[in-house]
Amino acid sequence: MSVRRFMISSRAIRDGYASFDGDIYNHMVRVLRLGTGDAVQLADEKGMVHFGTINQVAKEWVAVKIASSCPAVESDSAAPHITICQALPKGDKIDLILQKGTELGAHDFWLFGGRRSVAKVRDDQQVSKLERWNRITAEAARQCGRPDIPEVTWRPSAVEAANDTGQELRLILWEGERDNSLKDVLSVGGKPSSVIVAIGPEGGFDPLEVRHFSQHGFQPVSLGSRILRTETASIAILAVIQYIWGEV
Repeated sequence: MSVRRFMISSRAIRDGYASFDGDIYNHMVRVLRLGTGDAVQLADEKGMVHFGTINQVAKEWVAVKIASSCPAVESDSAAPHITICQALPKGDKIDLILQKGTELGAHDFWLFGGRRSVAKVRDDQQVSKLERWNRITAEAARQCGRPDIPEVTWRPSAVEAANDTGQELRLILWEGERDNSLKDVLSVGGKPSSVIVAIGPEGGFDPLEVRHFSQHGFQPVSLGSRILRTETASIAILAVIQYIWGEV
């Protein structure tokens, strides 16, 4: 039987052991019926794979003794690191963005509160929201066989999102752009090492946000005559970049 791989948070590892409860425990112990002595692989959000055996199974948690660790080998290593800088949409649209973005190879997700975002995140909600969002990318990575987990982080506004960038190629999808198309921008120059794409909420970017992103090196680009929904835009841009510079 092949060794099972599980996606975990690096915070679960301490002093040579990884311990966890919740969904991972349920899947490992109750669904797969793994027990003490069984070999497992644990992949974390930092791109590391840990090899070990189940050391202890309790009523609601399980501990794995780690024997060795090494960097994961990414199957799409030819592609640049792609960061989706997404204004928070309403409802469960963010779930779709995180799931499909993980499948399409996003390196990480920066979520922020847009000026036109209907959904809001209060200060006291940030920890629980981030935990939930990172569980979504971990589960999506597990299902599609990714060796790493895209990390989800939060920034209160477009100002913080734009100020924090260091990616080689920076793009902002804006329906108001008339001169630069995505096709034109991606066809100029060679493959960058990293890309960040800023995407607005349902109501689009406020002009002040576009100006601020532009002042920090983001090139406004359009996707042509079509106005895509915010959840469709992230999927489309990832597919295009992976086709041009990745393995798709």
